Amino acid sequence: MELPEKARICIVGAGAIGGLLGVELSRRGHHVSFFARGAHLAAMRKNDALQLIRLDGTVVTSAEGSKFIGKLEEAGEQDLVVLGLKMHQIKAVLPTLHHIIGPNTVLLGTQNGIPWWYFQEYSGPEEFKDRTVESADPGGVLKDGIDAKKLIATVVYPAAVVSSPGVIKHVEGIRFPVGEPNGQTTDRVQWVSNMLIDAGFKSPVLNDVRGEMWLKLWGTVAVNPLSALTHATLDVLCTVPAGREVVIRTMTEVEKVANRLGSKMRLPIERRVNGAAKVGKHKTSMLQDVEAGREMEIETIMGAVVEMARVCGEDTPCIDTIYGTIRMLAHVMKEEDAKVCLLPMAG
Repeated sequence: MELPEKARICIVGAGAIGGLLGVELSRRGHHVSFFARGAHLAAMRKNDALQLIRLDGTVVTSAEGSKFIGKLEEAGEQDLVVLGLKMHQIKAVLPTLHHIIGPNTVLLGTQNGIPWWYFQEYSGPEEFKDRTVESADPGGVLKDGIDAKKLIATVVYPAAVVSSPGVIKHVEGIRFPVGEPNGQTTDRVQWVSNMLIDAGFKSPVLNDVRGEMWLKLWGTVAVNPLSALTHATLDVLCTVPAGREVVIRTMTEVEKVANRLGSKMRLPIERRVNGAAKVGKHKTSMLQDVEAGREMEIETIMGAVVEMARVCGEDTPCIDTIYGTIRMLAHVMKEEDAKVCLLPMAG
């Protein structure tokens, strides 16, 4: 398999994380196409660039020659496809995804939560192999529609936001560890790792990418829905005693499920919570979605953990309660076609 030094890369979903990766990769000489829709795409096309505000406040743009597309067939066959969409959004691009995938194309998944391919290329307990993760992939549409053997996973630790159409702001973090779903260290996973490192990120190759997913999910399940429900930023959730207690109880339940599925956490709970607190006044992705009136990633982040708990016979009362509550908020927002924001008191 030929792995080019300068790759043709399509960012399928050039939002916060996809856009961050795409801009930095383009600036290292890779040929990047940014797939997006609506005002964000319009702004990129108008400026013939995607703008990035880096951690140090400097402003850079995607390299000259980058493409900004609203249809995947405009890009052609790629060497690397970065799936930057949220899990529930991928189904919409499946009918045209084949336009950019060739025999040697590598797919890099950046999704939060338990991915649709979790039990494919799986070396955990035999009883779970090749199951469909229904909460992430109802009916196995993604499982059947995407070749798992083409996939490499990354666990996304950086925080970024689309601060305005055509502008990405990098908020925190540079770690994108990568791994093959089967745990092998291959030429292609090393190729992806090297590209990300060259673009300024920390990207070690993992032999247990699922374990790292659980480590990330450990905090995400605890803080994302709670932040959406309370509008508390990470520093508040993880330091105020009432919030910190619920976060720790939730994380304890997540750890039990992960252990049952063959993954061990490499950090103690207290250290993970303290690390989240140090991020400061960051709004989680779910809180950003609530304030913008967007659909939240409830099923892939929380529903999948609830599903996994039922599969392996673990009780998760704290997670179940938060899951039910956040689903009710999503229902009300959809029914009322509304967003939920804190408003300052008058006077």
